Amino acid sequence: MKNLVFDVNVILDLWLERQPEDRLLLIAQLIESQKSGAAGCWIASPSLHVLEYLARQQFKKEGVEPARARQVVKRLLAHLLKNLRPLTCFGFQQDEALLAHSDLEDAQIIKAASVLHGPVAIVTNEKRFDTTGTDLVQLSPPQADLWLQDPAPLPAIAFIDLQAQQNRMRPVLEEKVHRVLHHGQYIMGPEIAELEAALAEYVGVKHSITVASGTDSLEIALRALGLGPGDEVITVPFTWISSAEIIGLVGATPVFVDIEPDSFNINVDLIEAAITPRTKAILPVSLFGQMPDYAAINAIAARHGLTVIEDGAQSFGATQQGRRSGGVTTIASTSFFPAKPLGCYGDGGALFTDDDELAEKMRAIRTHGGVRRHHHPLLGMNGRFDTLQAAVLLAKWPHFAGEVEARGRIGARYSEPLKDCCVTPGVLPGNTHVYAQYTIRVAERERVAEALKAQGIPTAVYYPKCLHEQPVFAELGYRWGDFPEAERASREVLSLPMHPGLTEREQDRVVAAVQAVVG
Repeated sequence: MKNLVFDVNVILDLWLERQPEDRLLLIAQLIESQKSGAAGCWIASPSLHVLEYLARQQFKKEGVEPARARQVVKRLLAHLLKNLRPLTCFGFQQDEALLAHSDLEDAQIIKAASVLHGPVAIVTNEKRFDTTGTDLVQLSPPQADLWLQDPAPLPAIAFIDLQAQQNRMRPVLEEKVHRVLHHGQYIMGPEIAELEAALAEYVGVKHSITVASGTDSLEIALRALGLGPGDEVITVPFTWISSAEIIGLVGATPVFVDIEPDSFNINVDLIEAAITPRTKAILPVSLFGQMPDYAAINAIAARHGLTVIEDGAQSFGATQQGRRSGGVTTIASTSFFPAKPLGCYGDGGALFTDDDELAEKMRAIRTHGGVRRHHHPLLGMNGRFDTLQAAVLLAKWPHFAGEVEARGRIGARYSEPLKDCCVTPGVLPGNTHVYAQYTIRVAERERVAEALKAQGIPTAVYYPKCLHEQPVFAELGYRWGDFPEAERASREVLSLPMHPGLTEREQDRVVAAVQAVVG
């Protein structure tokens, strides 16, 4: 799929040559005719000023009242900005090759298009448009009488569309990254403290500590609690390996408890039977985007003198009884891996707590155990979060609440029509779900996945093998059949496309395909 950048002359020709009542309609039809199958549709920001000026000049020539002209031109620009994303021309002034271009207007469009990721085409009606020396492709728009024809076949649907998300916030993203490039504080720069303050306020805790990855966040939490050889930590066998891996890395032993079939989270009723005198902590996983029953888990922990650590790598933004993920346990962690609900452009994570002493220890451990320069009372690690990645999250932050809302809406819109043909994810009472993955359960999973793939619909399996099946945990002595719900889930789960930008049209395609294939 190509990104399409519109030459302003395509729009100008319609504006100048058509009758006033046709202009907005035909421009809308032009854009719609090109959008089907496009990765994104854009217009160079300098073109907007050109268009505004010439449109007003045309109205003046036609004798239209100035106030009326301003109103219609404003409508035109509003329509364009709703359907075409503006592209800025960073570094244009320093590019001598483009300044030497035969047409400065074309050069501006080319420079703007060059910042886009992937193949790019210019939509133009100018035969003279010169893309020599670039990888751009020229596309001619269809004739007006063809604009109302049915669109081309729909393209493949993105499983997680990070590129579309980036395009929506590109100007702010580039501004935040450029700020870091200018001040040059790539390690523990000012963006780190700014982000940590925003995260702590959002979650509703005193302390947020950003770290290098979600995995590091869990290990730092266990080290801060002093867990090690001889200790046991209760967790689940149906999750990514990090949740149990870090228990072994500090020298402790993971103890697995089966999951609930509807939420995929830890079965609270089975926890107490797994507690022994060596148990020191419970590490539930808020899998796929919602939390287990932390009120019940915290009550069990209190009775037995245990610490609860939330692995909220997939649930940042979710709530339980009005409290946010990250703020319901003694320590909580999350991940900023790119595909997470709040993701950066690399690895990253964060820890949350109200405990001042634990917060101080965790900050020290992430920086080689140092509480100040050249003073290291603890064994630690190099677990700092990059300033550039913090800048990425700060650019995304204003959009996050809207994306959380969209995830919940899209998940609910999936579940209603799919509940009659497959097992859809259950949402526990009092919970909101951020659907880091939208995961159904189906028989003959491989057949279903292949059939959907043939229709341009990608799927993924989280997770095809339980942790007690992994060779690294063979010494724990678990066998097939010990955790029937986790084992059944690992053979049946199938995740469908899910991201905040998923359109209703795309979702309807997915739903119809699943209904046809499973039915």
